[in-house]
Amino acid sequence: MITSRTARWTAASVLATAVAATVVSAPAAQAESGLDPIVQISLAELVHEDKFPAALASVRGRDGRTNDFAAGVADLKTKQKAPADGYVRIGSNTKTFTAVTVLQLVGEGKVKLDEPVETYLPGLLRGDGIDGRRITVRQLLQHTSGLPEYTDFLAKGVLPYQHTHFKPRELLNMALKKKAVFAPGAKWLYTNTNYIVAGMLIEKVTGHPAGKEITKRTIDRIGLRHTSFPSPRDESLPSPHAKGYHRDDPAKPLTDVTTFDPAQAWTAGQMISTPSDLNRFFTALIGGKLLKPEQLKQMRTTVDAPMLGTGGRYGLGLSSIKLTCGATAWGHGGAIPGYYTTNAVTEDGRAAAIAVTQLPASLPAREHVEETLDMVLCTRF
Repeated sequence: MITSRTARWTAASVLATAVAATVVSAPAAQAESGLDPIVQISLAELVHEDKFPAALASVRGRDGRTNDFAAGVADLKTKQKAPADGYVRIGSNTKTFTAVTVLQLVGEGKVKLDEPVETYLPGLLRGDGIDGRRITVRQLLQHTSGLPEYTDFLAKGVLPYQHTHFKPRELLNMALKKKAVFAPGAKWLYTNTNYIVAGMLIEKVTGHPAGKEITKRTIDRIGLRHTSFPSPRDESLPSPHAKGYHRDDPAKPLTDVTTFDPAQAWTAGQMISTPSDLNRFFTALIGGKLLKPEQLKQMRTTVDAPMLGTGGRYGLGLSSIKLTCGATAWGHGGAIPGYYTTNAVTEDGRAAAIAVTQLPASLPAREHVEETLDMVLCTRF
Protein backbone atom coordinates (compact mmCIF):
# COMPACT_ATOMS: atom_id res chain seq x y z
CA MET A 1 0.00 0.00 0.00
CA ILE A 2 2.86 2.38 0.77
CA THR A 3 4.34 1.69 -2.62
CA SER A 4 1.16 2.54 -4.52
CA ARG A 5 0.63 5.75 -2.61
CA THR A 6 4.22 6.78 -3.07
CA ALA A 7 3.79 6.38 -6.79
CA ARG A 8 0.82 8.72 -6.71
CA TRP A 9 2.74 11.31 -4.72
CA THR A 10 5.28 11.50 -7.53
CA ALA A 11 2.47 12.51 -9.87
CA ALA A 12 1.98 15.81 -8.03
CA SER A 13 1.86 17.96 -11.13
CA VAL A 14 -1.01 15.92 -12.60
CA LEU A 15 -3.19 16.35 -9.52
CA ALA A 16 -2.27 19.91 -8.59
CA THR A 17 -5.18 21.54 -10.37
CA ALA A 18 -7.79 19.25 -8.81
CA VAL A 19 -6.32 19.70 -5.35
CA ALA A 20 -6.11 23.48 -5.43
CA ALA A 21 -9.84 23.95 -4.92
CA THR A 22 -9.96 21.85 -1.77
CA VAL A 23 -6.74 22.67 0.08
CA VAL A 24 -5.97 25.54 2.42
CA SER A 25 -2.32 25.98 3.35
CA ALA A 26 -0.13 28.38 5.28
CA PRO A 27 0.41 31.89 3.90
CA ALA A 28 2.18 32.02 0.54
CA ALA A 29 5.35 33.37 2.10
CA GLN A 30 5.62 30.19 4.16
CA ALA A 31 4.31 27.72 1.61
CA GLU A 32 7.05 27.49 -0.96
CA SER A 33 8.99 24.37 0.03
CA GLY A 34 9.09 21.34 -2.25
CA LEU A 35 7.26 19.39 0.45
CA ASP A 36 4.12 21.54 0.34
CA PRO A 37 2.52 20.15 -2.86
CA ILE A 38 3.10 16.60 -1.62
CA VAL A 39 1.39 17.33 1.71
CA GLN A 40 -1.52 19.04 -0.03
CA ILE A 41 -2.08 16.18 -2.43
CA SER A 42 -1.78 13.62 0.36
CA LEU A 43 -4.48 15.36 2.39
CA ALA A 44 -6.72 15.62 -0.66
CA GLU A 45 -6.37 11.88 -1.20
CA LEU A 46 -7.50 11.25 2.38
CA VAL A 47 -10.60 13.33 1.69
CA HIS A 48 -11.46 12.12 -1.80
CA GLU A 49 -10.38 8.47 -1.64
CA ASP A 50 -10.81 7.60 2.03
CA LYS A 51 -13.86 9.85 2.50
CA PHE A 52 -12.69 11.74 5.56
CA PRO A 53 -14.71 14.99 5.78
CA ALA A 54 -11.50 16.93 6.45
CA ALA A 55 -7.79 16.30 6.87
CA LEU A 56 -5.36 18.67 8.59
CA ALA A 57 -1.58 18.67 8.80
CA SER A 58 1.10 20.70 10.52
CA VAL A 59 4.71 20.22 9.46
CA ARG A 60 7.61 21.61 11.51
CA GLY A 61 11.15 21.73 10.12
CA ARG A 62 14.42 21.38 11.98
CA ASP A 63 14.66 25.18 12.02
CA GLY A 64 11.29 25.46 13.80
CA ARG A 65 9.50 26.83 10.76
CA THR A 66 5.94 25.52 10.53
CA ASN A 67 3.53 25.10 7.62
CA ASP A 68 -0.13 24.23 8.22
CA PHE A 69 -2.49 22.63 5.71
CA ALA A 70 -6.12 21.56 5.43
CA ALA A 71 -8.22 19.72 2.87
CA GLY A 72 -11.94 19.02 2.78
CA VAL A 73 -14.75 20.78 4.59
CA ALA A 74 -15.35 21.99 8.11
CA ASP A 75 -19.09 21.28 7.83
CA LEU A 76 -20.70 18.66 5.60
CA LYS A 77 -23.87 20.77 5.32
CA THR A 78 -22.44 24.21 4.57
CA LYS A 79 -19.36 22.91 2.74
CA GLN A 80 -17.26 25.60 4.41
CA LYS A 81 -13.57 24.86 3.92
CA ALA A 82 -11.69 23.25 6.78
CA PRO A 83 -9.42 25.69 8.66
CA ALA A 84 -5.69 25.09 8.59
CA ASP A 85 -4.48 24.16 12.10
CA GLY A 86 -8.00 24.01 13.51
CA TYR A 87 -8.79 22.63 16.95
CA VAL A 88 -9.31 18.86 17.27
CA ARG A 89 -9.86 16.39 20.06
CA ILE A 90 -6.50 14.61 20.42
CA GLY A 91 -7.68 11.42 22.13
CA SER A 92 -4.87 9.27 23.45
CA ASN A 93 -2.20 11.90 22.92
CA THR A 94 -3.56 12.91 26.33
CA LYS A 95 -1.75 9.89 27.75
CA THR A 96 1.62 11.48 27.02
CA PHE A 97 0.61 14.62 28.94
CA THR A 98 -0.56 12.42 31.82
CA ALA A 99 2.66 10.39 31.79
CA VAL A 100 4.73 13.60 31.80
CA THR A 101 2.91 14.75 34.94
CA VAL A 102 3.51 11.44 36.72
CA LEU A 103 7.18 11.49 35.71
CA GLN A 104 7.53 15.06 36.95
CA LEU A 105 6.22 13.83 40.30
CA VAL A 106 8.82 11.05 40.13
CA GLY A 107 11.53 13.66 39.54
CA GLU A 108 10.27 15.55 42.60
CA GLY A 109 10.53 12.44 44.76
CA LYS A 110 6.76 12.25 45.34
CA VAL A 111 6.22 9.06 43.32
CA LYS A 112 8.42 6.04 42.61
CA LEU A 113 8.06 4.23 39.30
CA ASP A 114 8.56 0.75 40.70
CA GLU A 115 6.42 1.27 43.78
CA PRO A 116 3.05 -0.53 43.87
CA VAL A 117 -0.02 1.52 43.01
CA GLU A 118 -1.29 0.46 46.42
CA THR A 119 1.20 2.84 48.05
CA TYR A 120 -0.59 5.84 46.59
CA LEU A 121 -4.12 4.51 46.08
CA PRO A 122 -4.65 1.97 48.88
CA GLY A 123 -7.43 -0.53 48.27
CA LEU A 124 -8.37 0.93 44.88
CA LEU A 125 -7.39 -1.95 42.59
CA ARG A 126 -9.13 -5.13 43.69
CA GLY A 127 -10.84 -7.69 41.47
CA ASP A 128 -10.53 -11.05 39.76
CA GLY A 129 -6.76 -11.39 39.36
CA ILE A 130 -6.43 -7.64 40.01
CA ASP A 131 -4.39 -6.44 42.99
CA GLY A 132 -2.89 -2.97 43.34
CA ARG A 133 -0.21 -4.41 45.62
CA ARG A 134 1.24 -6.23 42.59
CA ILE A 135 0.89 -3.51 39.95
CA THR A 136 3.55 -0.81 39.78
CA VAL A 137 3.31 2.78 38.56
CA ARG A 138 5.67 1.91 35.72
CA GLN A 139 3.37 -0.90 34.59
CA LEU A 140 0.45 1.52 34.42
CA LEU A 141 2.35 3.96 32.22
CA GLN A 142 3.77 1.21 30.00
CA HIS A 143 0.56 -0.80 29.59
CA THR A 144 2.00 -3.92 31.20
CA SER A 145 -0.32 -3.99 34.22
CA GLY A 146 -2.81 -6.57 32.91
CA LEU A 147 -5.76 -4.35 33.85
CA PRO A 148 -8.84 -5.01 31.69
CA GLU A 149 -10.21 -2.41 29.27
CA TYR A 150 -13.07 -0.25 30.54
CA THR A 151 -13.99 1.08 27.08
CA ASP A 152 -15.57 -2.24 26.15
CA PHE A 153 -18.85 -0.69 27.30
CA LEU A 154 -18.82 1.18 23.99
CA ALA A 155 -18.81 -2.04 21.97
CA LYS A 156 -22.44 -1.53 20.93
CA GLY A 157 -21.94 2.07 19.83
CA VAL A 158 -20.66 5.52 20.69
CA LEU A 159 -23.65 7.71 19.85
CA PRO A 160 -25.83 6.70 22.83
CA TYR A 161 -23.09 8.08 25.12
CA GLN A 162 -22.26 11.27 23.20
CA HIS A 163 -23.58 13.51 25.98
CA THR A 164 -23.17 11.17 28.94
CA HIS A 165 -20.88 12.36 31.71
CA PHE A 166 -18.76 9.75 33.48
CA LYS A 167 -16.70 10.16 36.62
CA PRO A 168 -13.26 8.49 36.74
CA ARG A 169 -14.34 6.03 39.42
CA GLU A 170 -17.28 4.95 37.26
CA LEU A 171 -14.91 4.20 34.40
CA LEU A 172 -12.59 2.22 36.64
CA ASN A 173 -15.47 0.24 38.11
CA MET A 174 -16.44 -0.91 34.60
CA ALA A 175 -12.97 -2.42 34.24
CA LEU A 176 -12.86 -3.97 37.71
CA LYS A 177 -15.96 -6.04 36.93
CA LYS A 178 -13.81 -8.07 34.55
CA LYS A 179 -10.91 -10.44 35.06
CA ALA A 180 -7.29 -9.35 34.74
CA VAL A 181 -5.98 -9.94 31.22
CA PHE A 182 -2.63 -11.26 32.46
CA ALA A 183 -0.34 -11.09 35.48
CA PRO A 184 1.36 -7.72 36.01
CA GLY A 185 4.50 -7.40 33.88
CA ALA A 186 3.84 -10.56 31.86
CA LYS A 187 2.90 -8.87 28.59
CA TRP A 188 2.18 -5.57 26.85
CA LEU A 189 -1.41 -4.63 26.02
CA TYR A 190 -2.64 -1.11 25.37
CA THR A 191 -5.43 -0.46 27.87
CA ASN A 192 -7.09 2.90 28.58
CA THR A 193 -7.82 1.83 32.15
CA ASN A 194 -4.15 2.25 33.01
CA TYR A 195 -4.32 5.97 32.39
CA ILE A 196 -7.54 6.44 34.33
CA VAL A 197 -5.67 5.05 37.32
CA ALA A 198 -2.67 7.27 36.50
CA GLY A 199 -4.97 10.31 36.61
CA MET A 200 -6.34 9.23 39.97
CA LEU A 201 -2.77 8.84 41.23
CA ILE A 202 -1.94 12.41 40.17
CA GLU A 203 -4.94 13.72 42.06
CA LYS A 204 -4.16 11.74 45.21
CA VAL A 205 -0.49 12.77 45.32
CA THR A 206 -0.98 16.45 44.45
CA GLY A 207 -4.37 17.09 46.00
CA HIS A 208 -5.44 18.89 42.81
CA PRO A 209 -7.55 17.95 39.78
CA ALA A 210 -5.47 16.10 37.20
CA GLY A 211 -6.45 18.55 34.46
CA LYS A 212 -5.16 21.50 36.47
CA GLU A 213 -1.84 19.74 37.15
CA ILE A 214 -1.42 18.94 33.45
CA THR A 215 -2.24 22.55 32.57
CA LYS A 216 0.20 24.04 35.07
CA ARG A 217 3.04 21.60 34.56
CA THR A 218 3.00 21.33 30.75
CA ILE A 219 0.50 23.49 28.87
CA ASP A 220 1.38 26.74 30.66
CA ARG A 221 5.04 25.84 31.14
CA ILE A 222 5.84 25.65 27.43
CA GLY A 223 3.19 28.10 26.26
CA LEU A 224 0.78 25.85 24.38
CA ARG A 225 -1.81 28.52 23.56
CA HIS A 226 -4.19 26.18 21.73
CA THR A 227 -4.15 23.17 24.04
CA SER A 228 -6.54 22.50 26.91
CA PHE A 229 -7.89 19.91 29.30
CA PRO A 230 -11.65 20.57 29.18
CA SER A 231 -13.46 21.39 32.41
CA PRO A 232 -16.05 18.87 33.64
CA ARG A 233 -19.16 18.76 31.41
CA ASP A 234 -17.62 21.07 28.82
CA GLU A 235 -18.67 19.51 25.51
CA SER A 236 -17.57 22.39 23.28
CA LEU A 237 -14.66 22.67 20.87
CA PRO A 238 -12.99 26.08 20.40
CA SER A 239 -13.09 27.85 17.06
CA PRO A 240 -11.84 27.57 14.44
CA HIS A 241 -12.44 23.86 13.99
CA ALA A 242 -13.68 21.36 11.48
CA LYS A 243 -16.64 19.41 12.80
CA GLY A 244 -16.07 15.82 13.85
CA TYR A 245 -18.30 13.03 12.54
CA HIS A 246 -19.10 9.47 13.56
CA ARG A 247 -21.35 6.57 12.62
CA ASP A 248 -22.03 3.44 14.66
CA ASP A 249 -23.78 1.76 11.74
CA PRO A 250 -21.92 1.82 8.39
CA ALA A 251 -25.29 1.88 6.60
CA LYS A 252 -26.37 5.13 8.27
CA PRO A 253 -25.31 8.74 7.59
CA LEU A 254 -22.53 10.40 9.56
CA THR A 255 -23.57 12.13 12.79
CA ASP A 256 -22.03 15.39 13.98
CA VAL A 257 -20.25 14.62 17.28
CA THR A 258 -18.34 17.87 17.62
CA THR A 259 -20.18 18.58 20.86
CA PHE A 260 -19.21 15.60 22.96
CA ASP A 261 -18.58 14.91 26.64
CA PRO A 262 -14.97 13.68 26.68
CA ALA A 263 -15.07 12.64 30.34
CA GLN A 264 -15.43 9.05 29.12
CA ALA A 265 -11.74 9.34 28.23
CA TRP A 266 -10.52 11.67 31.03
CA THR A 267 -6.72 11.42 31.55
CA ALA A 268 -6.59 8.69 28.92
CA GLY A 269 -7.95 10.86 26.11
CA GLN A 270 -9.90 14.01 27.03
CA MET A 271 -7.68 16.82 25.72
CA ILE A 272 -8.05 19.33 22.88
CA SER A 273 -5.24 20.81 20.80
CA THR A 274 -4.20 21.76 17.27
CA PRO A 275 -1.77 19.93 14.99
CA SER A 276 0.87 22.65 15.39
CA ASP A 277 0.58 22.62 19.20
CA LEU A 278 0.99 18.84 19.18
CA ASN A 279 4.25 19.34 17.31
CA ARG A 280 5.36 21.95 19.84
CA PHE A 281 4.56 19.63 22.73
CA PHE A 282 6.37 16.56 21.43
CA THR A 283 9.33 18.63 20.23
CA ALA A 284 9.66 20.20 23.69
CA LEU A 285 9.31 16.81 25.37
CA ILE A 286 11.95 15.04 23.29
CA GLY A 287 14.12 18.15 23.57
CA GLY A 288 14.25 17.81 27.36
CA LYS A 289 12.16 20.86 28.27
CA LEU A 290 9.58 19.03 30.38
CA LEU A 291 11.40 16.26 32.22
CA LYS A 292 14.71 15.83 33.98
CA PRO A 293 17.20 13.67 32.02
CA GLU A 294 16.64 10.56 34.15
CA GLN A 295 12.86 10.69 33.81
CA LEU A 296 13.06 11.34 30.06
CA LYS A 297 15.38 8.35 29.78
CA GLN A 298 12.84 6.20 31.61
CA MET A 299 10.05 7.49 29.37
CA ARG A 300 12.05 6.51 26.29
CA THR A 301 12.88 3.03 27.61
CA THR A 302 10.59 0.87 25.51
CA VAL A 303 9.13 -2.60 25.21
CA ASP A 304 7.94 -4.34 22.07
CA ALA A 305 4.45 -3.19 21.08
CA PRO A 306 3.16 -5.22 18.10
CA MET A 307 -0.07 -3.22 17.99
CA LEU A 308 1.96 -0.24 16.73
CA GLY A 309 3.15 -2.11 13.64
CA THR A 310 6.53 -3.34 12.50
CA GLY A 311 9.24 -1.98 14.77
CA GLY A 312 6.71 -0.32 17.08
CA ARG A 313 7.74 0.04 20.71
CA TYR A 314 6.16 1.69 23.76
CA GLY A 315 7.81 3.54 26.61
CA LEU A 316 6.02 5.40 29.39
CA GLY A 317 3.21 7.15 27.56
CA LEU A 318 5.41 7.54 24.51
CA SER A 319 5.73 5.30 21.44
CA SER A 320 8.53 4.90 18.93
CA ILE A 321 8.12 3.77 15.35
CA LYS A 322 10.54 2.90 12.59
CA LEU A 323 9.88 4.99 9.52
CA THR A 324 10.22 3.49 6.04
CA CYS A 325 13.33 5.61 5.52
CA GLY A 326 14.99 3.94 8.53
CA ALA A 327 14.69 6.80 11.00
CA THR A 328 13.09 6.48 14.43
CA ALA A 329 10.22 8.81 15.32
CA TRP A 330 8.66 9.47 18.73
CA GLY A 331 5.04 10.36 19.39
CA HIS A 332 1.72 8.80 20.32
CA GLY A 333 -1.47 9.50 18.34
CA GLY A 334 -5.06 9.35 19.39
CA ALA A 335 -8.60 8.33 18.48
CA ILE A 336 -11.83 9.62 19.93
CA PRO A 337 -15.27 9.84 18.28
CA GLY A 338 -15.03 12.46 15.55
CA TYR A 339 -11.25 12.76 15.38
CA TYR A 340 -8.17 10.67 14.64
CA THR A 341 -4.63 12.03 15.01
CA THR A 342 -1.20 10.63 14.27
CA ASN A 343 1.94 12.57 15.07
CA ALA A 344 5.63 12.16 15.75
CA VAL A 345 8.99 13.92 15.93
CA THR A 346 12.38 12.72 14.73
CA GLU A 347 15.67 12.91 16.58
CA ASP A 348 16.88 15.69 14.26
CA GLY A 349 13.94 17.97 15.11
CA ARG A 350 11.43 17.40 12.32
CA ALA A 351 7.82 17.02 13.41
CA ALA A 352 4.47 16.34 11.79
CA ALA A 353 0.89 15.92 12.96
CA ILE A 354 -1.99 14.67 10.82
CA ALA A 355 -5.63 14.86 11.92
CA VAL A 356 -8.82 13.68 10.24
CA THR A 357 -12.38 14.45 11.31
CA GLN A 358 -13.79 10.95 11.48
CA LEU A 359 -12.44 7.72 12.93
CA PRO A 360 -11.07 5.59 10.07
CA ALA A 361 -13.84 3.37 8.72
CA SER A 362 -11.42 0.65 7.61
CA LEU A 363 -7.90 -0.61 8.17
CA PRO A 364 -6.75 0.71 4.77
CA ALA A 365 -8.09 4.18 5.61
CA ARG A 366 -6.18 4.19 8.89
CA GLU A 367 -3.04 2.97 7.16
CA HIS A 368 -3.33 5.78 4.62
CA VAL A 369 -3.31 8.35 7.44
CA GLU A 370 -0.25 6.70 8.97
CA GLU A 371 1.46 6.52 5.58
CA THR A 372 0.98 10.26 5.16
CA LEU A 373 2.81 10.86 8.44
CA ASP A 374 5.61 8.51 7.38
CA MET A 375 5.92 10.23 4.01
CA VAL A 376 6.20 13.68 5.54
CA LEU A 377 8.79 12.68 8.12
CA CYS A 378 10.84 10.79 5.55
CA THR A 379 11.07 13.82 3.28
CA ARG A 380 14.08 15.98 4.02
CA PHE A 381 13.10 19.49 5.05
